[in-house]
Amino acid sequence: MFPSLALGFLVAGITAVAVASSSSCVGKISSLDDVSTAIQCTTVNINAFTVPGGKTFELQLLDGTTVNVLGEIQFGNLSWAGPLFRVIGNDVTFNGNNQRWDGGGPFYWDGQGAGITTPHPMMQISISGTLNNVHVVNSPSSAFAITNPGPLTISGVTVDDSQGNYPNSRSGKAAAAHNTDGFDVSGSDILIQHCTVLNQDDCLAINTGINITFADNYCEYGHGISIGSISSNAVVSDIKIIGNHVVSSAYSFRIKTDASATNSIVKNVTYSDNTAINCTGFGVLITQSYPTSLGTPGNGVSISDINFNHGTTSVTANRGAYRVAVNCGSGSCTGDWDWSGLQTSGGKAGSIINNNLIAGFVDTL
Repeated sequence: MFPSLALGFLVAGITAVAVASSSSCVGKISSLDDVSTAIQCTTVNINAFTVPGGKTFELQLLDGTTVNVLGEIQFGNLSWAGPLFRVIGNDVTFNGNNQRWDGGGPFYWDGQGAGITTPHPMMQISISGTLNNVHVVNSPSSAFAITNPGPLTISGVTVDDSQGNYPNSRSGKAAAAHNTDGFDVSGSDILIQHCTVLNQDDCLAINTGINITFADNYCEYGHGISIGSISSNAVVSDIKIIGNHVVSSAYSFRIKTDASATNSIVKNVTYSDNTAINCTGFGVLITQSYPTSLGTPGNGVSISDINFNHGTTSVTANRGAYRVAVNCGSGSCTGDWDWSGLQTSGGKAGSIINNNLIAGFVDTL
């Protein structure tokens, strides 16, 4: 081999080894100053620290990175738009290890969510791979916003905004926290399982996406499991809501489309083996008049093939709450609606408007 050619191969080999060696390091984060160096590694360990107010803790990770959270993360209080945390990457393994992420919610909560500019969301998740055992407390507004670039499994996550159930000096007699969605989803190929959400708004809100499963989760206090609200030019399809427990929520299972929305689709939604108790507003609500529950419905969103089957979903409504209400726009609810797996009790009957497709369901006390 010519000497110059051999030298070229040698240099190339050394470069390749150096790149592999550098990315296989372990990055350690104990402040925002450590982030730029740590994310050059495919293992990132996060120690306890406080993120200064007005700053986003952002991780733009290499493909295949493993993140280990080893201590509590707190966020300084400041009125600003957020988000507080953002993680971006492909094929990421994010191990929360049940360490707390404290969003400092009481600083922002005023019972209306409108008093000051509030960081939104608290946790912006833009990864494929897995996210496990992340423990969020006191989110200023929405806890998680999911915008994944590829398949994502979320397991064992806790959102505990229960402190917001109580009034504070700015909320009068109302619960202090407001707009504290658990999971806002705008992505596809997502499994969310074995999670707990204690909050004051939607446990799950699917805004857009295909092939999403929400399974074996626990939702308490808020607005239950929602599809929507659906605005214009959105598609939600192939959704499975399986084996969840919804407790003391204003709504248990809801599909809500904006009255003014156009050119949108909600289809192939299946509810199986769920349990809802102490529902205070609506057990099942499908409405096309959002933001009102039973207003004049629009018909710019096609809703089709909404099923309660393949296992019993039971709903118990409190006195004064509606067991089931359906408020479709003229001609906009179509397809198969097999509700043979829905059982209701308590509460009172609601109206069913512009929908004669529901089969196999008898609304009983």
